[in-house]
This record gives sequence, structure tokens and C-alpha cells, in this order.
Amino acid sequence: MDVAHLLGPCVSSPVLSPSPRPISRLPGLRIQRRRAPFRATRRLNQCLACGADTLVARSEGSSQALRGEKAAEPGDLKSWLHRHGLPPCKVVLKERPSHDGKHRPIHYVAASENLQAGDVAFLVPNSLVVTLDRVLGNETIAELLTTNKLSELACLALYLMYEKKQGKKSFWYPFIRELDRQRGRGQLAVESPLLWSESELAYLDGSHTRAEVLGREEGIKREYNELDTVWFMAGSLFKQYPFDIPTEAFPYEIFKQAFVAVQSCVVHLQNVSLARRFALVPLGPPLLAYKSNCKAMLTAVEDAVQLVVDRPYKAGEPIVVWCGPQPNSRLLLNYGFVDEDNPYDRIVIEASLNTEDPQYQEKRMVAQRNGKLAVQVFHVYVGREKEAISEMLPYLRLGYISDTSEMNSVISSQGPTCPLSPCMERAVLEQLVAYFEARLAAYPTTLSEDEAMLADCNLNPKKRVAVQLVKLEKKILHACLHAIFDFMDQLPDNTISPCPAPFAPHLKF
Repeated sequence: MDVAHLLGPCVSSPVLSPSPRPISRLPGLRIQRRRAPFRATRRLNQCLACGADTLVARSEGSSQALRGEKAAEPGDLKSWLHRHGLPPCKVVLKERPSHDGKHRPIHYVAASENLQAGDVAFLVPNSLVVTLDRVLGNETIAELLTTNKLSELACLALYLMYEKKQGKKSFWYPFIRELDRQRGRGQLAVESPLLWSESELAYLDGSHTRAEVLGREEGIKREYNELDTVWFMAGSLFKQYPFDIPTEAFPYEIFKQAFVAVQSCVVHLQNVSLARRFALVPLGPPLLAYKSNCKAMLTAVEDAVQLVVDRPYKAGEPIVVWCGPQPNSRLLLNYGFVDEDNPYDRIVIEASLNTEDPQYQEKRMVAQRNGKLAVQVFHVYVGREKEAISEMLPYLRLGYISDTSEMNSVISSQGPTCPLSPCMERAVLEQLVAYFEARLAAYPTTLSEDEAMLADCNLNPKKRVAVQLVKLEKKILHACLHAIFDFMDQLPDNTISPCPAPFAPHLKF
């Protein structure tokens, strides 16, 4: 499917003021109602009704309409913002070419003058920020809605989808057009793997990220299947939209594109109500580039959202903001990029005690006493691999204890399980070696082959970010192996064979 225009042409409700009315109060055309397939409480009826009016996709034929439309200039969005209350700011919209000649250039926010750390780059009034409380016109209902069937992102995506069908009459038309132009791409001009083909997802073979992509898509499908429930319960809420129910108006692929577009640009505001915590901010992402080691954030202040820069900029330089403590797998999934200097990058290891172990309950008690679970997830952060292995060892040692007296000694002692014998310690370490070697063997390429591919300046951009991701994962896995070998070198006798362990903990591959 052509995803060149994620949002398609905008056809919107006749909102003329910079503070558009909440959708629950907008007048509109009459549409044929359908009987609800089930009965719900009045409170849930109210709540779910509001969720249907949420934000972004495109209708059939929308991309054709956009192709016939004059291409937007970078200043169009900013001019619209200034007309509707954006104060003078210190940024300008610039563009860089897309890697695909069929797609328009990527816009980005750059400094319009020299900036110093602490300068306010821009301040967007709340009347130009899209949040659930503004969309639904009721903060309580917005909070109720997102505790039930739909996430904030699904609500915002659905609203933009309906707004888009309204066309140029929509108050949000310039903003939606800009989101459409970006096509859910980050500043590396790559879409989230959620929009990749099967052959492109093969770039992630061996990485747990591929399973994350499939899991996220299943979640989007579940939300899509709930959209009609929202519509059936909506009452008069949809009178402004003379269209079919969501799943008839928007195929799943369109909703997924809209969801991914919103996901790529939504901002998580701090110290605000639940109904305002997820916001779509013009001049925010994806026009702002994310950087893991940046400290600047979009923050809520009084009646606006502002950006205070954390470093000096020369006029024309792109402005970056912090994307939160996210690993590279999440950065690729959400925003389509990988950060080589990401201090929050990590891999995940899931270990579990053997439920067939006769001493399972005692071992589970000891694990819980030390802050661990019967099924425990360990995060291995880049640069802290040895620390992570040290944290895992006491948990894994539990699975190798079979002697009742040893188990009683562990139960009566305080703190994590210490090494009990050289042969047991070797068995634990060799299990970890086998696990990390198996994970490395699951990748179709080696680390050196990844480096060689990345040296090719003509490498497909999607493959490039995928190779960057798996390369960084392999580096963490190799560092874990080096840490384990260091522990092995500390054993008193390298000739000792590992102890047998019929009930060794399971390490999920």
C-alpha cells in the first residue's frame, strides 16, 4: 500500500477560531445511526463516545488529491501558527532532501538566530496544541476513556483521521498537511518498522526487536477493533462527521499509518493532568530531531508548551530535544532512528526458576526476599554489562542448588546467593556463555559484516538503521561474554568440570 501520504488531504469541520471547539459541541450533518450491539452503563457510554473523535489518517483517494495540490512551503505551518497566536520565536522551518526521490523533502526546525543554553526557542499556546481534553471538551471523560478500551494514541489518531476527511475547512489543516508530508518519518527519513514490508522486517532477523514490532502491531489491531464500539456508543458526538463508522470509513492499514504517524510525533508532557499528558505540538517532533544525550524537553508552562534549549546553536543548525530514557529498539519502533551514542540502550534477558524443581517454592521465596521474581527480567545496559552479569549470577545459582542442607543454608542466610562451589559456579557461567553465544548465532550476519555494510554509502536507509540496531545489540552481547570470561578466570581451578544441574533456571531465547 502506498504510504506516501499518511494523513492524506484534510477536509475539516468549519472551525475558524484559534481555539477550536471540542468535538462534542460542534454542530454537523445528520448521519444514519446504527443500533448498539450491546448495552453499557451511562458512564461508560459517555466515556467511549468521546473517544471516537480522535486524530489522523487518510481516506481512499486522498494521496491522489494531495498530488494535485500545490506543495506546501516550509513556512506555511509557521505562518499559520503565527496567525493563530504563536508569539515571535527563534526558530525557522528548513528542509533536507528525502532518500527517496518520490517523496518530498523532510522539514526540520532550525535556529533562526544564534542561541545560548537557556534560551526559549519557541512557545506554543495551548490553543494550538492537540490533547485529549481539548479534543473531547471534558477532562474527566478524556481520563475515563483512556482507562477503558483505547489508548491516547488511538484516540488522537482517530480524531485526526476524521478531521482529515473534512479537508481544508479543518482548523488543523496546515498541521495535518505537515504531518502528512513527514509520512511518520523521523529526521533520518525512515518510517517505523511497523510500516515495513515482510522482506524489510527480515533486516531485523535475530533481534528481539522483530518480535516487539509484531507485538505492537497486534496491539494496534486490538485498538482498531474497538473503534466501532466507540462509534456505537457515541450518541450525538459524531454529528459533525457525515461519514461511516470507523472500520467502514478507514481500513485497518490506514488506521495503522495514522497511529504510527501520531506515535512518531506525540509528546509526553510532565506535571499535567492525565488528559493532557500526550500532546501533538506543532513545531515539535517530528520537526524536532530526537537525541538521547540531550537535556532539552518540551514542557508545559501556564497556558503553553515551550522549548528551552540546553546548548548553544548557530543560526541554521537543527534543534534537538531529549527523547526520554529509551533503548534503541524503542527509538526505531517509535521514531524510525537509532542513536549510536544512546546511554540508555539495553538488551533484555528473561530468566525463570524451574517449576519442576522439588525446591521451587523455597527458591522462589529466596528470590523474592532479594527483590526478584520467579520469572525475572534483567536489563543489560550498554557499558554496564559486567554489572548486569553480577546481578544475574545469584539468581541463577539458586537453580543449581540440589542439596537440602545447602538450600537450608541459603534460606537462613541474608542477601543474595553466594558461590557455593567452583563446579557450581562454572556451571552457571557456562550456561550464560551458551545463552549469549546462541543469541549471537541467531543473527544472519557477524559484527564485522555489519560494519562493512554500514560503510556502504548507498545502503538502503531502512536496512542501514536495522543494521545499526543489530550491530549495537551484538556489541552488548559480546561485552557480556567478555564479562563472563573474566568471572571464569577468577575461578580457583580452571580444570574443574561444571556440576550437573537437572533443574537449572531457564533463559528465554
